[in-house]
Amino acid sequence: MNDQETSEQKTDAAAAAPTPSAENRPAAAASGRAKAPVRKQANRRKFIRSSFLIGGVLGLAMLGYLPVASARKQRLRPPGALEERDFLSSCIKCGQCVQVCPVAAIKLDDIDQGFGVGVPYIDAREQACDFSCDAVQCILACPTGSLTYTKPPSLEARAGMALAHAPVLKAKEDDPEPTLNLSERIGVARLAHPESCLAVQGKGFSGQARGAEFGGHLRYVAVDRWQPVPVRDHPYERDLCDLCVTECPIKDAIRMQESIAADGSKQYRPEVLEQCVGCGVCEMICPVEPAAIVVDQRQPWSA
Repeated sequence: MNDQETSEQKTDAAAAAPTPSAENRPAAAASGRAKAPVRKQANRRKFIRSSFLIGGVLGLAMLGYLPVASARKQRLRPPGALEERDFLSSCIKCGQCVQVCPVAAIKLDDIDQGFGVGVPYIDAREQACDFSCDAVQCILACPTGSLTYTKPPSLEARAGMALAHAPVLKAKEDDPEPTLNLSERIGVARLAHPESCLAVQGKGFSGQARGAEFGGHLRYVAVDRWQPVPVRDHPYERDLCDLCVTECPIKDAIRMQESIAADGSKQYRPEVLEQCVGCGVCEMICPVEPAAIVVDQRQPWSA
C-alpha cells in the first residue's frame, strides 16, 4: 500500500467519525465555557476598583480647589492678613513669611485643610507672635499683599477690626519710633476659663510657665533685646499670677483689673483692652491647662 492510499483512508475515517454530542464533549471544553461568566464578573470588579481608585486620586487632587471660599478650620493668621476669603484666594503659599519669623510662630497648613493646604497660620498656644522682629517682617516678606500694613481701598475693614491707634511695642517703648506699622488686629484675647485663672483665684505662680518640655520662645528685653529666649529657661516667681499682663508685647492691650468682693477682699481679673492685636502671647504663656485666656481669631473688638 502506498503513501497516497494510506492518507486517503485516514481522511475518509475522519469524515465518517460521528460528531460528539454535548454530553460527550471533553470536560475541558465545557469547563472553558463555564469560566466565561467568572471572567466577566472579575472584569466588572476590576473596572469598579479602577473607577474608585481614579475617583480617589482626582478627589485628593481637587482638595486644593473645591473648598475655594474657606479652609476647613478657623486659623489665626499672621499679622496684617486680609479677610479670610481674600487671604485664601491671594496667598500663593510661598512660605516667605515662615522663613523670616524669628520665633517660628508661622506654620504652613497640612493637606486636611483643603484650599488651606500650605497657607500660613499661627498656633498661639504652641508659639505666639511676640513681634521680636520689631517691623512685622512677615508683612514685608509677603509678595502678594495677602499680608499687608494697609488694605487697598477696595477691601474695607470690618467694624471693630481697625486699631484705635498704632500699637506701641513695649520692647521699643524707649525708641524714637515705638509703634508697629499695624492698622488691624488679627484677633482678640478673651478670658475663656475664668474659673481656672490663677489671678481670679487669688493665687501666685512659681516656676516654668509651661513646663520643662515646652519649646516656645519669647523675647525678654531684660535678658536680650534681640534674641528670643526659651520660655522654659525663664522661670517666674509671682505672688499673684499676672503673666498674661506682664508678658504681653503690646502696651495697654491687657491689664489686671482689681475689684472689691462683698466680703471686702480684693479680687483680680485680666481685662482685655481695645489695643489688643490678637498676637496670642497671653494664651501661650498662661500656665494652666487648658489656657484660661485664649485668642479668638479674626474677631473684632467689642467693648
